Amino acid sequence: MYQKTKVQLRTLFPILFGTAVYAFGLYYFVIPNELMEGGLTGIALLLNYALSIPTSISALVLNIPLFFVGWRAFGGRAMIYTIIGTLSLIVFLRLMEIAIHRGWIVPFQSQQDYFLATLYAGVTLGAGLGIVLRFGATTGGTDIVARLVSKRQGWSMGQVILLIDAIVIGSSLLYIPKEKVLYTLVAVFIASKVIDFVTEGAYASRAFTIITDKAPQVAEAITREMDRGVTLFAARGAYSQQEKQVVYSVVARHEMRTLQTLVKMIDPLAFIVITDVHDVLGEGFRIDH
Repeated sequence: MYQKTKVQLRTLFPILFGTAVYAFGLYYFVIPNELMEGGLTGIALLLNYALSIPTSISALVLNIPLFFVGWRAFGGRAMIYTIIGTLSLIVFLRLMEIAIHRGWIVPFQSQQDYFLATLYAGVTLGAGLGIVLRFGATTGGTDIVARLVSKRQGWSMGQVILLIDAIVIGSSLLYIPKEKVLYTLVAVFIASKVIDFVTEGAYASRAFTIITDKAPQVAEAITREMDRGVTLFAARGAYSQQEKQVVYSVVARHEMRTLQTLVKMIDPLAFIVITDVHDVLGEGFRIDH
């Protein structure tokens, strides 16, 4: 029971921190400079710009019906972290509104060059959302819609989210200048790269599958020269029917060239397959306790 609670807390706190960072980026960089965001948050921003409705209120009202739809379609277990992520974001949005209204926080507002605001908006939004996604939650909104459409119509979630974002950001042309929309696209691009880095890039590695007639020598060289673990698999060539050994090893991205060079020095005819792997756990990589 204690261990289960510990694991839940280790998941909950990063989600809360991620939504706090996202809310900070939204109110400190995005809204003061009239930039935009995609999805349901973008709709909430449009309502803020057009009707001066607080973003936290719009986000809550827009997400409530989606909670019920998602709960019925996917079940409570699948929705629990989405609800936690969404509600915590709404709470932090409200706290930011209060802090700015009382003068505790002065937002960053540029009068001429919006590039700095765009850059930091992308970084903070991407970092916040990346942390939330990394720990299995979402901020609701279009994620729920995308899952529903994907389940019933067969579209990919990426296609649905891209379509909704395009509609929302395109609609913002009615309320904000087109140069702000162009800055928004830059911020969205930066945010996507930061999200990728936070969710997978920090621990992204490469898996090498090496088919060679000199498998023992290759394995010994990788162990000796690079201090990396190696696994040998028994295999048989489909055409030749010859018994072979396949070398499998996972290395950090910056070690890719070293391993390729090492293998080619031993066997220039080696067949090498390199694949992306993420969240490598174990000695030499990240270790979860």
